[in-house]
Amino acid sequence: MAIHPTAQVDASARLADGVDIGPWSIIGPNVVLAEGVRVASHVVIQQDTAIGAGTTIHPFCVMGGDPQHGGYKGEPVALEIGENNTIREHATFNRGTPGDRKLTTIGSNNLFMTGAHVGHDCIVGSNVTFANNATLGGHARVGDKVFLGGLAAVHQFGRVGQGAIVGGLSAVTRDVIPYGSAWGNHVRLHGLNLIGLKRKGYGKDAIRRLLAAYRDIFEGEGLFSERLTEAAATYADLPEIQEIVAFIREDTRRPVALPERG
Repeated sequence: MAIHPTAQVDASARLADGVDIGPWSIIGPNVVLAEGVRVASHVVIQQDTAIGAGTTIHPFCVMGGDPQHGGYKGEPVALEIGENNTIREHATFNRGTPGDRKLTTIGSNNLFMTGAHVGHDCIVGSNVTFANNATLGGHARVGDKVFLGGLAAVHQFGRVGQGAIVGGLSAVTRDVIPYGSAWGNHVRLHGLNLIGLKRKGYGKDAIRRLLAAYRDIFEGEGLFSERLTEAAATYADLPEIQEIVAFIREDTRRPVALPERG
């Protein structure tokens, strides 16, 4: 363990072997740092935050800050961050609120670039990339293997399904389906994340069937609900399509982003 003499570590913090804390950083009460966590200079980990092994936090980040919520009165709430995350300069992650989960949750193997923000009560999966200044409002949910472009902002209670890509400068006021490709202000769906699917090893035949199912759902004739039901039956053997159908049918606060018609 290496703690710089100018760092401040609360007596209730629990630090594992191999933790490295740089100059002028502050580790607050009830913070848990797992093995090999590296905290650079001028980082504040405010309180009630657990950070998984191998995570690196760069200068001027604030982890576990109070939720930015007018109703918060100091109740006990928390932030949990998984393993092997890279969190770049000026990123801010808030704790939860008593009116929701009381917890903000971050997965593992993520890259949060400069200025990324995760609001209170959010759930972020693993193998996710937030480009510079990508932002989540409170209660948002982001699945595994999502890419959020620079300055993209997800509205509170918004959802971005796993494997999706959101372009830079996008205002995500509608939910983005799993494996979708969306961008714009306000965001619209522009097809599937084909580059992401190819990088994940999907072959031509698999992608062709996924595209056919996408067209049946979003570009077919008849009522949307009827197309959704038909696609669920027609592509019962494709777990990705079943995931998309379940995502759309979930009872949530935001409508689903759709492609332009006509």
